[in-house]
This record gives sequence, structure tokens and C-alpha cells, in this order.
Amino acid sequence: MIAGVLVVLIGAIIALIVVHSNQSRSRSAVPPIASNRCPLTDLPAPGGAVPHRPALLVKIGNEPVGARPQSGLNEADIVFDTPAEGFIMRYVAVYQCNDASSIGPIRSVRWVDYQMIAPQFGKPILAFAGGINPNLDAVASDKAWLSAADLLESPADAAGIRITSRSPPDNLYTSTAALYALFKNETTSPVPIFAFSNAPSKDATPAASVGINFSVGTDVVWDWDPHLATWLHTYSGTPDIDALTNQQVSTTNIVIEIVHYQIGPYAESQGGSGDIESDLLGSGPGYVLRNGTSVKVTWHRTNVHDGTTFTDASGDAVDLAPGRTWVEIVPNVQAAAPGGITITP
Repeated sequence: MIAGVLVVLIGAIIALIVVHSNQSRSRSAVPPIASNRCPLTDLPAPGGAVPHRPALLVKIGNEPVGARPQSGLNEADIVFDTPAEGFIMRYVAVYQCNDASSIGPIRSVRWVDYQMIAPQFGKPILAFAGGINPNLDAVASDKAWLSAADLLESPADAAGIRITSRSPPDNLYTSTAALYALFKNETTSPVPIFAFSNAPSKDATPAASVGINFSVGTDVVWDWDPHLATWLHTYSGTPDIDALTNQQVSTTNIVIEIVHYQIGPYAESQGGSGDIESDLLGSGPGYVLRNGTSVKVTWHRTNVHDGTTFTDASGDAVDLAPGRTWVEIVPNVQAAAPGGITITP
């Protein structure tokens, strides 16, 4: 009799553990992707095989005057749109499956790049152009898991070129081939950082556009083009053109993460302010836009080495569509301001 009771109790405990494990996995675990598909997009790999190389993260400028139009954004697997000092915006473009013959303009490294964005890609390559000493020292100390290519320093300067059609500091460019050539011995592909599926969330509603008012000159709008089945990027109503291909910047998914932040302790330039240090850990509100739809979500990320998952109001997983993803990092104060985030059905 006692043995039977123990068996029942043990079974119940195991069941509870399994249920809890499944619930935790549904909230925080990013599932694997088939080996013949690109890990960061879930698209078929070029030639049927994922390249044996790490994720390549490149810091790209986005000042309204000087930096635009950028090159290489439409070749990236993922683009992070992140606020820097004074709420100017800069990009971290992530490459792995595809190549770009011109990427730039390359700008300086920021706290969020190596503290929050890079760790989720395993042992990535982070390419940038200088930075303040605290950031450079921190990147150098992370070399056990991070390969750094400072295009202003030897030997990485061989991977960067100064073009003559632009003025410094917005004239430093690179390519995936040049950067990967610096790290030929790094052959480990990243694991997925997002979950993908073929259909939008059951709670998704139609969305024709989404606007984000980051700062003066950076009022971003993404418009859904049903004929191209993609989101198209504009600034102040002007199409944002990728200078490499002369095509409008586009994406399959838009992830909006509303985050808390703090002002960094070090001025990024003489007479300037501290950096915006966005906290991409824990959970917070946001949106996932795909296939001409939008759904309000909660984003979840428990560890810097983990990817990010999304759940709807019912706690069900919200996945992305296979393809390129733009991650819009929106400070909570900007999201709460009038016109901060506007989604038009």
C-alpha cells in the first residue's frame, strides 16, 4: 500500500517537473532550426549548407547628415536599431548566411553592443571603428568569447577602406569577405536567437504601418507592401535606400522591444553626454510585426547568452516569419511619449 502511494506521489512530482519545464521552455527557450536552414533567419541555406563561420556584427552609423544612405543593410540577417548618446540611433547589422561586398559607414563601439547584443551569438565577430577607452578595454577583456575587429587599429585595418565620396568619420567601409578573412580559424555557426513559424499569432491584427519617433531626423516608419510581401523603411516619408543595391531597405519581421535604460558614466565625445545603456534582459512590453500584422507581446530574455522569445496576452508563444528581422530598441520614455509608437491598421 505504502509503495503504491509512493509510486503515485513520485509520478505526480515528475509530472509537475515536466509541466514546469515545458512552461519554462515555451517562455524562454528558442527551439533549434533544421541544419540546412540559416540559423538567424530560418531561410534555406545558400547551396543547401550553412556556412561554417560565426555571426558577424558590424556597427554602422545612422546620423541624419553624413551616415545615410548606408550600405549592406539588406544583406544582413538581423539589424538592431539602438539608441546612443543623445538618442541618436546606430545600427548593429548581423551577417552569417549571406555576404555583403560593402558595409558602412563603420562607427565606434558602444556598451550595448558587447554587453547586451553580442553574447547571444556564441562567439561572434564584432567589427567597429574605435571608441572610448572603457569600451575598448571591456571588448579586449572579452576575447575569450568575442572576436573583435577594430577597423582603426592594426591588424584589422586591412579590412577597412576609406572611400573618397564621403567625409570622415562617415567614410570607413568594410565587407563580410574582408572581416571573415581576419578570423579564418573561427568556424562555429551561431544557434538561433529567435523562434520561427509559418503563420502569424492567432491574436495578430492587420497593420499597414508602424511609426517610431526616436529623435529629430529619425522618425522611422515601416510600411507593409502586400505586393512585395515585405516591410519598407522610410525616414520622414522619404524612402531609405541601401546604397549597395539601390533598393529600399526592407525586412520580413519588425520586433519592437520597449526597454529601461540608464545613462552611462563616460562621455562619448568631448562635451557630450554618456551613452544610452539599454537593458535587454528580463522582460518587457513590445510588438511583433510580420505578414502585414501586428501583435502586442511581452519579450523575455533571462541571460545575455540566450535569445529572446515573445508571448501574447494569453502567454502563448509568438514566433517570427522566416526572413530578415529588424529589432527596434525603444527606450520606455520615448515609447510613452505622444506619437512614440504608432501602429496604423
